Amino acid sequence: MSLTIRKPGIFTTVQDRGRFGSRALGVNPTGAMDVAAMRALNIVVGNNENAAVLEMHFPAAELEFENPTSFAVGGADFGAEIDGVRWRNWSTAFADKGSNLRFRKRSVGQRAYLAVAGGIDVPNWLGSSSTNTTAEVGSYQGRRLAAGDRLDISENRGHLASEQMIVGQSLWGRHYAGEPVRVVAGHEFDVLTATSERSLLTETFTVTRDSNRMGYRLAGPALHLLHEYEMISSAVSFGTIQLLPDGQLIVLMADHQTSGGYPRIGNVISADLPILAQSGAGDHLRFKMISVDEAEDAAMQFENELNFLRLGCRLQTQNAYG
Repeated sequence: MSLTIRKPGIFTTVQDRGRFGSRALGVNPTGAMDVAAMRALNIVVGNNENAAVLEMHFPAAELEFENPTSFAVGGADFGAEIDGVRWRNWSTAFADKGSNLRFRKRSVGQRAYLAVAGGIDVPNWLGSSSTNTTAEVGSYQGRRLAAGDRLDISENRGHLASEQMIVGQSLWGRHYAGEPVRVVAGHEFDVLTATSERSLLTETFTVTRDSNRMGYRLAGPALHLLHEYEMISSAVSFGTIQLLPDGQLIVLMADHQTSGGYPRIGNVISADLPILAQSGAGDHLRFKMISVDEAEDAAMQFENELNFLRLGCRLQTQNAYG
């Protein structure tokens, strides 16, 4: 089973949850920007939630299915059409042999994901199928996909085509709601001046064009430290908010480096990383400080919602098979 890239789109890669356990060697994790979308879509097509998916930006790829395949698209809404028929986001669909999947118009979000029943079968490097385009390793030759590339699909019948699975809005509603991005205080938060602390939590910041999968540079009021502060390079992660020498902020994203030397004034909680993943140049962000306990509660709420999705899919599949 396989699918072929007819048109590659602007930046299409194969991703999974990321490459972990090698940061001490300087290997960054990479992986899907919107991990929540990736996990939910894999669940509704009957995959392990870490199965490899396609991450697409608009204009998105045009794909041809070489075999009958169940699939689901979610994350950003790019107006998915299967053989010219519009198909809703966040739900399963079925493609016949030779069917074409196209994306006509972006209406919301920045990154769409395609999960196919069985998962995309690409080489595994250091425990992950994600693409590291900077190091040119992993997945499909360590690069973005090009016209004519043929991706194998693992053998798995997935869910019955007649049984449509839908991801509930509770799992993706915050993606596009324009709500404040919740953060916890970083190691160097207390080095900010009181005015800068207030600005961080009351002002609006704009995602600049100088943003990518490694990090989002934000434009907003300049923030300041109480005094000159020198620090050795320290560990950073997906969602770390760093204060640059010019007083502006950068939020590290999926392709972030393993360590950095700028003050870490906060960290976006895992439950709100999809808000960032679906934001792009010109979008506005606001931050809300919460406690670590509240961040853990939000993470647990998301995991509970995923458990309900798994259970619902399992019950619906069992009923379909009798």
